[in-house]
Amino acid sequence: MKLFIDTANPKEVARWMETGLLDGVTTNPSLLHKEGGDPVKVIKKICSIVKKGDVSVEVTEKDPKKVYTQAKKIAKLAKNVVVKIPCHPDYFSVIKKLVDEKNNLNITLVFSLTQAMMLCKLGVKYISPFVGRLDDIDTDGLELVGNIRHMIDEYVFLNTKVLAASIRHVRHLHAAILLGADVATVPAAVLEKAALHPLTDRGMEKFLADFKKLKVKRFP
Repeated sequence: MKLFIDTANPKEVARWMETGLLDGVTTNPSLLHKEGGDPVKVIKKICSIVKKGDVSVEVTEKDPKKVYTQAKKIAKLAKNVVVKIPCHPDYFSVIKKLVDEKNNLNITLVFSLTQAMMLCKLGVKYISPFVGRLDDIDTDGLELVGNIRHMIDEYVFLNTKVLAASIRHVRHLHAAILLGADVATVPAAVLEKAALHPLTDRGMEKFLADFKKLKVKRFP
């Protein structure tokens, strides 16, 4: 399973890249707004940090023709850019054209199995079901992740990966792992919590305390 970080903050990206655990980054217009500054410079900085991992960058146009033109420009920002496009029927022909032209796409705001199936037929690289936003409307977002996984395996859609998005807490991440998501994109705060456990901390404290009782001046 691959782990992406959901952020537009280069410092957060660099901190997690150093761990060796991070495989890529997802951004969106809201995250870029939160970061501030020139979004092109921010994206290029993140791409230079990640180097080989995928960095998702979302279109901001609405008209299909403008979406296509902008997607082509975004794809040229760096070799590891993946263009994010919302899952809307207005863009299906654009998505098909971009895929045919060998552009890597991450289709975002996916909320149903039928949407996911249609995108698999178009051959996109990533499908991003939004777990947390479905939970917000009393729908099981994790169930959708599992259903998409089953659908992809059942019909052997080899070109498309399940990218579990809108991960709000560690429980979401835990379930995405068990459900077989190819990727989970996770905010930095959730990554931090997922890496910690109180029993690990207690064990470290006990081991160190016991070793100090030996009164050894040098080890090894």
